[in-house]
Amino acid sequence: MKSNTVKQQVLAKTAQDALSGRTHGFRRLLPFLGPAFIAAVAYIDPGNFATNIASGSQYGYMLLWVVLFSNLMAVLIQSMSAKLGIATGKNLPEVAREQFPKPVSFGLWIQGELVVMATDLAEFIGAALGLYLLFGIPLLPSAIIAAIGSFAILELQRRGVRSLEAGIAGLVFIVVIAFGIQVFYAKPEIGPFLTGLFIPKFEDVNSVLLAAGILGATVMPHAIYLHSALTQRRVIGRNEEERKMIFRFEFIDIIIAMVIAGAINASMLIIAASMFFENGLIVQDLEVAFEQLGILIGPFAAILFGIGLLTAGLSSSTVGTMSGDVIMQGFIRRRIPLYLRRLITVTLPLIIIAMGINPTKALVMSQVILSFGIAFALVPLVLFTSNHKLMGGLVNKKITTITAWVLSFVIIALNIFLLYQSFFR
Repeated sequence: MKSNTVKQQVLAKTAQDALSGRTHGFRRLLPFLGPAFIAAVAYIDPGNFATNIASGSQYGYMLLWVVLFSNLMAVLIQSMSAKLGIATGKNLPEVAREQFPKPVSFGLWIQGELVVMATDLAEFIGAALGLYLLFGIPLLPSAIIAAIGSFAILELQRRGVRSLEAGIAGLVFIVVIAFGIQVFYAKPEIGPFLTGLFIPKFEDVNSVLLAAGILGATVMPHAIYLHSALTQRRVIGRNEEERKMIFRFEFIDIIIAMVIAGAINASMLIIAASMFFENGLIVQDLEVAFEQLGILIGPFAAILFGIGLLTAGLSSSTVGTMSGDVIMQGFIRRRIPLYLRRLITVTLPLIIIAMGINPTKALVMSQVILSFGIAFALVPLVLFTSNHKLMGGLVNKKITTITAWVLSFVIIALNIFLLYQSFFR
């Protein structure tokens, strides 16, 4: 604990040096890097693997523009979440508890816990599937190993926020390297790639459904809650001008993290387009994707795919646990030990895996459950960041508020469409 206190004091000192202009260049930005990388892990979880590979294998590069649009949308949403923490010194659930009646806060806590459970379901299944594909370990033992691995990553939090951020960033870069090498081997066609990236287009109703799936897998409620908590007391601005400067630095952090997350998502779709679509293969199962990459490119590509899936699952499961802690503390002022929460949240995924449910189907189902939570996080976020009394000088500009409400409507409408297609189609 003493070591953590010393690290926090060092971080505060270097941050104040940056704010006062005593440091320059990259050193000035360094104290503010980290929070967005933790939040960005939610954008590369195993649910994204399923939607991006299905989209690329069925429609080639056509839906790449949806990945780009999703990434731009993520920048706006995560910047509002970070800004709320910087301006108020409180996280989104805490502000909601103060602004809404007690029964509403309690209801928001319940749905938030359900969101975390659905998140853990996707992430543990992804990590377990990665172990299964790489080493042939049956899914249930793989899930238990993944649970132990997530505890190990969570231990970094006890060593201080910088250790956790460094650990998560390291895992993200493993995913980047894995997919970067796969893209190199896949040799995508530049012309169709640029067309798909910059020209919005749909082919049929199913392509709209897959686009909605990409968007739905991108905006994760727990990442919205968490980012505000990561910035709320990390560096405390002593006045309005310092808070604005902190947000400017944090916005750079968000841009870097979201570009990386967007590149990973685009890589998934590009690999599926160049390898599966070009060879007439429709791949909707991650195990099939692993096998086909081994056949079409070679065992090394399949191994990289498995490593990416395992790493993404492990890192995002840790972020899910952190989000659950923020949700409970914020909405109802209660906390349980982080390791006990981890133990509770792994129970459902282990039960589902033990029941023998198809992992990819379980992943898709988790995304459907997560879609219920979008509105409960996004609408309060826009409301609060548009409130001058709460935000002061960091209040949303009018164009930001209008854009945020339009995007909220689009996201909620698409998720309703996904739910309808899932249950009534």
